[in-house]
Amino acid sequence: MDAVNAAMSMEADFPALLPEMFVLAGAITALLTGSFLPRDKQGFTRLVGIIALLGAVVSAGTALSGESRTVFEGSFSLDTPTTIARLIICTATLLVICLGADELRGSPRESETYALMLLSTLGALVMAGTNDLLILAVAYLLASIPLYALIGMGRSPRAAEAALKTYLLGAFLGIALLLGTVILYSLAGASAYDQLRAGLVDAPSGAVAAGLIGVLAGIAFKAGAVPGHFWVPDAAQGAGVAVAAFLTTVPKIGALIAAYRLLATLPDSVDAPLVIAVLAAASMTIGNFAAFSQTNVRRLLGWSTVSQAGYLLVPVAVAGASELALPSLLFYLGAYALSNIGAFAVVAATGHDELGQYRGLARRSPWLAGVLVVSLLSLVGTPPTVVFVGKLTTFAAGWDGGLAWLVVVAALNTAASLFYYLRWLAPMFRAAESEQTGPPTPEQHESAPVRLRRWPTTVAVLTGLLVVAGGVVAGVVWPSLQGTLAGL
Repeated sequence: MDAVNAAMSMEADFPALLPEMFVLAGAITALLTGSFLPRDKQGFTRLVGIIALLGAVVSAGTALSGESRTVFEGSFSLDTPTTIARLIICTATLLVICLGADELRGSPRESETYALMLLSTLGALVMAGTNDLLILAVAYLLASIPLYALIGMGRSPRAAEAALKTYLLGAFLGIALLLGTVILYSLAGASAYDQLRAGLVDAPSGAVAAGLIGVLAGIAFKAGAVPGHFWVPDAAQGAGVAVAAFLTTVPKIGALIAAYRLLATLPDSVDAPLVIAVLAAASMTIGNFAAFSQTNVRRLLGWSTVSQAGYLLVPVAVAGASELALPSLLFYLGAYALSNIGAFAVVAATGHDELGQYRGLARRSPWLAGVLVVSLLSLVGTPPTVVFVGKLTTFAAGWDGGLAWLVVVAALNTAASLFYYLRWLAPMFRAAESEQTGPPTPEQHESAPVRLRRWPTTVAVLTGLLVVAGGVVAGVVWPSLQGTLAGL
């Protein structure tokens, strides 16, 4: 009888996972449909992916006013972080698919790309909502394995190197995550988050720390944070532009919310906030300093996303210690997704990968230049862009949570990051040097006229407008927005 009741309860829980089911159905449909369509007719699978993601966004939006609860015997949460993660992750994937429409159209692996993106998106969704270490491990694999194939689909030496590096690092840190899960499970006698706190209170602090570090190592790989960051710049440069935009945005959202959930449930016997704070400081510092010397814009954005992971770890470090932590993290994740995708959309629209190729872009394509200015200044955290509000509230959460030193490090890194973003922006406003003596250098030459691609240009303009509008609106209504995020 108990087994029958449990089965009936689980069956009743399935409608609560409607957004995830939309994404899974879209991935399977895209894969099967693409298997029977001619290679030059694969564009239909893009429509399948768009419809699936729109369905996921709509179904997630209907849960905004619902009460927080858990399903599947408490292993999956339907609460504020899950709802916001669904909206951000599915919207970001939708924008990425639209961004890559021109790039992927007619390619021999178009349908497989959309299917793999949707599967990795599903993994990120489960990571964001799970309340169980074992499901977290499964979600990690689901979010990671499609990335290896997506990166290697470029079929170039650089893509192959990036795919191999991503696979080796992902496998190694995945083993660390599994090992950490086993340690915590054996110490607590349970894998559910709500049982970890009680089970780990009397456990040896050294063993708890070892298990926690193992799990965090795997999460750091997905977030693109230290010590799992080495793959990000290589993958961003070696993969296609759409894949690069995807891998620097979507997995990060699920991983950081998963880290917040885990940290909020651990006992005080281990100084977990200090561990996260050190990883945050290392991520933002290493990411910024490595970006200084980059001339390839996709590699620059890859290192930029490492530094952004550091800023996003600040509210994770004060999980449970500041009321601002969760609202600021969720808002910053959405703001970062818009800004990062906007920058990659400009790269996709122009087809330019080197800094020097952007010389004179403001004259040739003012709209794209404007979007790039807005997106990069938003990543810095310049008002009135949307990331400015995210960084300001994140810094406030860190200060309120007792990590003033980390806020100072983050502020200094923010100022330092302006250098390499300006290295990209400054050439756009320089005129062509028609009277040069000698051949132009890569930093001096003006690229050929921009042949704008329709889909990424549309995504770029849309995200640019949202970055500015979101910053203005959020700056005015933040108190009520904070209450909404905290009370969903």
